[in-house]
Amino acid sequence: MTSAECGWRGREVVPRRWLSRFRFSEMIESVSRRALSGSSGSYHVRGAELARDRRLKSLSATVVFLDDTQHTFQLDKRAKGQVLLDLVYQHLELIEKDYFGLQYTDNGATPSVCPNPDIMRWLDPAKPVKKQIRSKGGQFFFRVKFYVSDPSKLQEEYTRYQFYLQIRRDILHGRLQLPPSTACLIASYTVQSELGDYHPEEHGPGYLSRLQLIPGQTEEMEKKIAELHKLHKGQLPADAEFNFLDHAKRLDMYGVELHKARDSTNKEIQLGVTSIGLVVFQNNIRINVFSWSKIVKISFKRKQFFIQLRREQCENYDTLLGFNMQTYRSSKNLWKACVEHHTFFRLHSPKMRSRRFPLTLSSRFTYSGRTEFQTVEDGKHRARVERTFIRSPSKRLVHGVTSAPVGDDKGKLTLPPGRPVRPYDNKVQSLGAREPRQAWGEGNASDDEGGFLSLREEITGTHIQSGAFSPVLGSRVLSYADDDTAIDRNIYDLPDYSEPTSSPAPQILEDGLVNIRLTPDEQGRFGFNVKGGLDLDMPILVSRVAPNTPADRCYPKLNEGDQVVCINGIDVNGMLHEHVVNLIRQSRDSGTGELTLTVRPNALYNALAGTDEASEEEPPYRYVPDAPHAAVGSDALAQSMLLLADGLASGALIAQYEQLYRKNPELVSLESKKPENQNKNRYRDISPYDVTRVILMGCINGDYINANYVNMEIPGSGIINRYIATQGPLSSTVADFWQMVLEAGSTLVVMLTTLVERGRAKCHQYWPALNETLTLRNLTLTSTAENVEDTFVFREFILRDINTGEERDITHMQYCAWPDHGVPSDWRQFTTFTERVRAARTGMVEPAVVHCSAGIGRTGVLVLMETALCLMEANQPVYPLDIVRSMRDQRAMMIQNASQYRFVCEAVHKAYTEGIAKPLPEFSR
Repeated sequence: MTSAECGWRGREVVPRRWLSRFRFSEMIESVSRRALSGSSGSYHVRGAELARDRRLKSLSATVVFLDDTQHTFQLDKRAKGQVLLDLVYQHLELIEKDYFGLQYTDNGATPSVCPNPDIMRWLDPAKPVKKQIRSKGGQFFFRVKFYVSDPSKLQEEYTRYQFYLQIRRDILHGRLQLPPSTACLIASYTVQSELGDYHPEEHGPGYLSRLQLIPGQTEEMEKKIAELHKLHKGQLPADAEFNFLDHAKRLDMYGVELHKARDSTNKEIQLGVTSIGLVVFQNNIRINVFSWSKIVKISFKRKQFFIQLRREQCENYDTLLGFNMQTYRSSKNLWKACVEHHTFFRLHSPKMRSRRFPLTLSSRFTYSGRTEFQTVEDGKHRARVERTFIRSPSKRLVHGVTSAPVGDDKGKLTLPPGRPVRPYDNKVQSLGAREPRQAWGEGNASDDEGGFLSLREEITGTHIQSGAFSPVLGSRVLSYADDDTAIDRNIYDLPDYSEPTSSPAPQILEDGLVNIRLTPDEQGRFGFNVKGGLDLDMPILVSRVAPNTPADRCYPKLNEGDQVVCINGIDVNGMLHEHVVNLIRQSRDSGTGELTLTVRPNALYNALAGTDEASEEEPPYRYVPDAPHAAVGSDALAQSMLLLADGLASGALIAQYEQLYRKNPELVSLESKKPENQNKNRYRDISPYDVTRVILMGCINGDYINANYVNMEIPGSGIINRYIATQGPLSSTVADFWQMVLEAGSTLVVMLTTLVERGRAKCHQYWPALNETLTLRNLTLTSTAENVEDTFVFREFILRDINTGEERDITHMQYCAWPDHGVPSDWRQFTTFTERVRAARTGMVEPAVVHCSAGIGRTGVLVLMETALCLMEANQPVYPLDIVRSMRDQRAMMIQNASQYRFVCEAVHKAYTEGIAKPLPEFSR
């Protein structure tokens, strides 16, 4: 043994391996002795700190928001995607959060530079964030994931603002392509939102040149945008943004993320997923749509993507369509997008994943978030939150280079030099119970100063008072509505006005004047504005009425366009505008605070009669949506009902209705414009077509009456339901009305309104009291019976021609349950009334006379409902849009607004599903 293999222990020479054993045993003995004695110890400080750091190690995730601001969030390294999403929603104080998500890229590029959906990925809430970070620093992009089909479904103004930012970004980055005319219109709402009302002294030539509004912006486009900006006067930022979204939702590319593919003929196409289904584009033109109701199954295998369509009754095979995607990843991404969109928009709750081990190798991906139905239902039961937020202005163009406003860490914006900060276009609060009004049919606002709702007084501090949101009085006549919906309603359903039990009956004075008493609210406001005066050479008119204020809640209600004749008994005729405002303020500051107004309703209509200012201008084009006539054969009715249900659920039904012309541009209404006929019209802008108007033969006052023949054919039955759609008679046209009934041979008159609604005359009483006789020139009308049943009133009349002695029995049916706002709350009740009308006209070949106030809104609803019931009995498909088009080709504006159209479509579908209208045996196949 060598010395290298040995060690010294005392004087003994032992191997080194033995020495290590001896030393180890001695160390054990020494540690044992010290532990027993407690005289010493050690602690590894650095090791403990490293272990702590390993346990607490976090990761950073930077989120870029839609206004280009950024925020970095710290997460535990094991945190899942839902944790990051919750932090983002909490940071934004976002309530309707289910429409949004976070995107990241595989190559670290920004979404604008990398629009390819195969590279852009959505953060999966169920997977760890660490495994989904692809870019350096963990950068994510806050984006809209599910594009709502109708902005009216969004309850919060802040949510609509986020959608507005997303759509604006889509336009600027070229993802949402739109024609130049639409681009200019949408850009004008952006200008209104950011700059407020157009003022010549502030907005001189070229004031839009520094704003980046649309791609390829030219000087000519800026001029067009400036002209449209002038028309939006009076719209608050929330109004302008809502109208921005309302126009954007109609675009074919709205909310569509295109996936490149090839069809069976190897042609290049693009596939997109929307709320209504799978959309096929070719060269950015939509060529086909497969709605969710038609799709049975979606699947993918490698690079191929498949959809299986519902089998038609006349087919004995399944239709399977296949598309070749670019890669396996793109095929799977499209499949996942379909799963998520179908679940979100079509299901009431997401499909829960089974916990059992699946006996399949296919993907187990499911959507685990909340659905749109759950979000909307939750919003209905959640109280509105008053909140303040700062809007982000558009990027600036400085010498052709885009520059963004500088933001600090608190989100406040430092605007470029030369642009003052105005409270109007930055600070705003949630509108509370009042929603943005729609721009359709609205004109310019008056530049008035009523003293109670003007922006100069109401926009104070850091937010706008809730009463400051007030519909402005348009320059066009406000009489386009038999339900006042063009004035008092918008695309949202406002709370119905209910008369207080303690309110006194309205005091009707001579010459149609009405006394209205108001008491200011706790903030000292009456809730209305006035314009006019001797200095303005016009009468004192009510220009604005704020919702949920004393002026809105009083009975009778104060309405825009009412002429103020007296204030507290003082005649204001000949007063200056300032003196009128002072009178109102003196009432507010008095001891009682009560204000008594003597007003003349409908004063604006009388003032504008005979002028072109009140006319409704139609779009210069005629857009007719494609009719969904896909079903052929005995099951055509069932297929049409499936399409109807799908359109109601997706919102596509309303979108198509809103694109339909209100007046046929090829038909004229010249007779109604003649001076001798203008005072026979109840409303200035409701005129009968000349080609279908009813011509009176034996009337000494001329042959004109505001009425049209409307004939609705029921295919396959030989039935033609004939109507005369007319306005509610005026006091001066009662004789003409009954002369029309006599000459048409009608025996049925249907009335869909009451005489007075909310203090406004809707129709003159054109019949006598029970057992009394009304004499009208050469006619007499005797009331022989009257029966009141719940909300129906049935009367029997005898109409007699004095000259010939001819007598005719007339049945008069009145529906009294249509509320001041909106539509009937009970579809069964209205359907029952329609069935009673059908029973009354059994065997009739003469037209039934139907009227409401203007003869277009409620009248059109009844005609559509009866036509649909007849089609179902004849086992014929029901396409409501075709029915509306047919009616509007015979009388303009039939079915007045989207809420009426939705109501009658829902009533038709429910009548079918509950078997109220069944195919008759002779029509069954």
